[in-house]
Amino acid sequence: MSTVLDVETLRHRIATLMPGVRADLEALTRIPSVSLGAFDQQQVERSAEATAALFAAEGFEVEIVREGGRPAVIARKAGPAGAPTVLLYAHHDVQPPGPEELWDSPAFEPTEREGRLYGRGAADDKAGIMAHLAAVRAHGDQLPVSLVVFVEGEEEIGSESLPATLAAHGDKLAADAIVLADSTNWAIGEPALTTTLRGLIRAVVSVSTLSHGVHSGMFGGPVPDAVTALIRLLATLHTDDGEVAVVGLDRDHAAALPYDEARLRAESGLLEGVELIGRGPLLDRLWTKPSITTIGIDAPDVATASNTLVASASAKVSMRLAPSQDPDTAYALLREHLLAHAPWGAQVEVRLDDKGEGFAARAQGRMYDAARAAFADAWGRAPVDIGVGGSIPFVAAFADRFPDAALLVTGVEDPDTRAHGANESLHLGEFEKVCLAEAALLSRVAAVRAADGPRGPRDE
Repeated sequence: MSTVLDVETLRHRIATLMPGVRADLEALTRIPSVSLGAFDQQQVERSAEATAALFAAEGFEVEIVREGGRPAVIARKAGPAGAPTVLLYAHHDVQPPGPEELWDSPAFEPTEREGRLYGRGAADDKAGIMAHLAAVRAHGDQLPVSLVVFVEGEEEIGSESLPATLAAHGDKLAADAIVLADSTNWAIGEPALTTTLRGLIRAVVSVSTLSHGVHSGMFGGPVPDAVTALIRLLATLHTDDGEVAVVGLDRDHAAALPYDEARLRAESGLLEGVELIGRGPLLDRLWTKPSITTIGIDAPDVATASNTLVASASAKVSMRLAPSQDPDTAYALLREHLLAHAPWGAQVEVRLDDKGEGFAARAQGRMYDAARAAFADAWGRAPVDIGVGGSIPFVAAFADRFPDAALLVTGVEDPDTRAHGANESLHLGEFEKVCLAEAALLSRVAAVRAADGPRGPRDE
């Protein structure tokens, strides 16, 4: 068994390594690896190759795999005999940048302003890749555990080929603990472990009222148009106070953490005078209750609209689910509601676009104790357990494939990261703490196994 480095040694090494870690992060961020099919997929290939090269340079055995989807990187490096194995997850694909004019600096040119590094993917999730590498570099030739790294290339489009990848390569990925670096912290200076995630349904609802468009002056009045019918249908998804109106959905309860309306308004950018919607504690509404949002509409745009009764219109609806909710059941309830509330006899069709399971961790045992202690090493304070209202379906996939592993959902983000939006950014001071926490975690996981003996249990 190799010598396990103490936290002060790791702290010094991480501080020394950060300029090189940042330079590599900026190089990755300059690659526009948008996995959405409308974008250049050669850039996703470039990103996978660059990621693979970074781990190969640290002595990992590396391969790029494709199981019918975007390229993923698997890297492995053995630790001491009898040491536990830790799987480190991140993803190298990113969201589309969106309108250029909304960015204060170019989306794929990393730029520092006031202690934050701005750029698409600078936080979500190329900083996750570099946190893993920083931890590896901090231990150097004294790696206390065996490591497997899995860097996915299609997380931002739903991880469609992940089940096939886990089926084909799962034996290579088996581990005692899995660090999934794609979440957030509670606040600047306040670390967190993510212990619950909402599930997801995306559905497309189409409304038709006419076989073809007709003159709005000649027929408007008795004849309904599809856009108005669609709007009325979407309005039935909420009560007057904004509570989700679909009957039968699960509603769970969130952790009791201090979180008030003022903080929510500041973090969300809610405009003055706009009211909050729904009922119950704010964190329940954000983390454990269902929500429904209309995220897109297909209808004539304002600039080119004619005086016509529109025959058909469609909308994409995003429904976030309680962590306990079965997605198929939720979709059936949503579809039933939409069909039952068709206005004026309009023809309604509903199609499932995507789904993802929620996640609720047991969050107890020695691996979780090790993770909490590692956060305290880096931040000087214990982490809080949080939920996340967004959905990370791959977490449930890992939980299903590796039921005996402790799943540690961590991340580099903070409430002002603006992942997926314009001016996405990484707080550089917090990033250094994330890197130190992960390096300390590897030492603490090794200590857990050393206490158990070479054949001790993974967790209990």
